[in-house]
Amino acid sequence: MSGGGFHVHGPHDHELEHARSGDAHHDDHGDEASKRVTNRIALFTAMIATVGALFAYMGGATQANAGMYKNNAAIKKTEASNQWNYFQAKSTKQSLAEVSRDLSPSSTEREKYQAKIDRYEKEKTEIKSVAEGLEQQARDWDLKSDAQIHLHHRWAQATTVLQVSIALAAIALLTRRRWLEWGMYGTGLLGLLVGAAAVMHW
Repeated sequence: MSGGGFHVHGPHDHELEHARSGDAHHDDHGDEASKRVTNRIALFTAMIATVGALFAYMGGATQANAGMYKNNAAIKKTEASNQWNYFQAKSTKQSLAEVSRDLSPSSTEREKYQAKIDRYEKEKTEIKSVAEGLEQQARDWDLKSDAQIHLHHRWAQATTVLQVSIALAAIALLTRRRWLEWGMYGTGLLGLLVGAAAVMHW
């Protein structure tokens, strides 16, 4: 009720005014909380994206190493094959020398062919040793290549999980769903654990 230049507020007017000021205070508080969530998600996304880039680099490096090691294995296999061909040639010559020795009428000729046979046998032993060494090197390179491929898969898995975490972060930022934010943290941690497994060569 008003009169004579002054105004008297009723109880409902007072409550309305209190509600308005409360809403304004609530909005300020809500904006502050929203800003904190946004900053937190943005910081997390930047950190995970950085780690993901490192994981992607390691994945590429291990894939390149695997290819190089597999190539080295192929080279060693070819060298071993060449040695076995050389071994076979010496075996053929040795067989011919043995036939010649057995058909020779004089002991001098037989001794000459026996000397050749002994030389071929010695050369074959050396060639066989080299060929087996090359085959072992080829197996070692194959094992190294397989190990690098395994690591490549680990790095790729870690990178993929981190990318999912970043996607969840974007959705959480848009929807403001708390469970998505927890999902973002969970998948980020999982990606880091898979990356740790790659570092430990598991």
